[in-house]
Amino acid sequence: MRRLRVLSLSTLFPSPARRGFGLFVARQAQALSRRGDVELVVINPIALAPQPFDRVINSPAERALPAQARDWGVEVHYPRFRTIPRLGVRWNPALIARSVLPLARRLHAEAPFDVIDAQFFYPDGPAAARIARALGLPLSIKARGSDIHLWGERPFARRQMLDAARQAGGLLAVSGALRQDMAALGMDAAKIAVHYTGLDGTLFHLRPRADARTAVRAIVPTDGALLVSVGNLIPLKGQNLVIEALAALPGVHLVLAGKGPEEAALRKLAQRMNVESRVHLPGNVLPDQMALLLSAADAMVLPSLREGLANAWVEALACGTPLIITDVGGAREVVTNPQAGRLIARNASAIAQGIADILHAPPLQAEVAAQVAQFSWDANAAQLADHFRKLATA
Repeated sequence: MRRLRVLSLSTLFPSPARRGFGLFVARQAQALSRRGDVELVVINPIALAPQPFDRVINSPAERALPAQARDWGVEVHYPRFRTIPRLGVRWNPALIARSVLPLARRLHAEAPFDVIDAQFFYPDGPAAARIARALGLPLSIKARGSDIHLWGERPFARRQMLDAARQAGGLLAVSGALRQDMAALGMDAAKIAVHYTGLDGTLFHLRPRADARTAVRAIVPTDGALLVSVGNLIPLKGQNLVIEALAALPGVHLVLAGKGPEEAALRKLAQRMNVESRVHLPGNVLPDQMALLLSAADAMVLPSLREGLANAWVEALACGTPLIITDVGGAREVVTNPQAGRLIARNASAIAQGIADILHAPPLQAEVAAQVAQFSWDANAAQLADHFRKLATA
């Protein structure tokens, strides 16, 4: 079988300047390249503010990125494009394409690509569509959740996304629910395949909860009931609602694993609710520590406003930790029975009740972990390789 060569455009790929960002994209790329039947080249466009403001807005690490590196087992390129933060989002697909196209042409001339891939629908999808047209190659675009639910609500982005979807030979969605949302937006449902996330079973697996609790005592020094909420500290994730719910759950501790602009507001809220001694904010947690933290928790709570199918859901379940999450995106595709957790309304009272239910009758860790036995990065990569091959030979 001939080895495919795929050019993947991904603004989510973790660069050396953003090590904890988009790890799920990097793990997918790593698993795909490990197969040996697909040669993957990643282009990660780096947004820089106009000069001289880039020295204030962009970090020194962003400005010092190399043009090319080998990371996560794949060749990664870091072309820069200039844009005005927040104000330039309407034009970012065109700006990215203009920056990337000369590089893509050179790489294609050196060793031809078979498929152009975009790993997020906006701005990656419309930018990749321009590159695919210029090179005369088939196009694949993957939707992950907020790209459809957030950008799909903005007319200027929706028009560009629908144009790119019409051009694409195939589309991917991280859940069946997201596939339906894409179709409702106007995309051809016949083109859309569900492509579930993967799972690193060497990290996220069953451990005795007591042993894990001992291992994370530096993060949360308690033997009492423990909740973990994994995600960026932004209003979308609803960590404020979990803090409010904590007031009705005496003795229960909460770890907010992540960083973001809401951190100061969440600390103040915990003080106002008189639960600050039970709310722990360790910042970003490395994957090996995250696996221990999830294993130590009695439940993972994430009352998101929107999701596709969160990697954190699958990782928590693999550790034997039930979920308390809102009925959004692919939630019903992972919480299929009481052993997996509870689907709750997005308010503090419902969250508190869901937590109380789990703490009162906790499911066995093995029963929880069994809910995601089908998830792996190898399975994810196998489906993706088959998807690319079909596009290349269509």
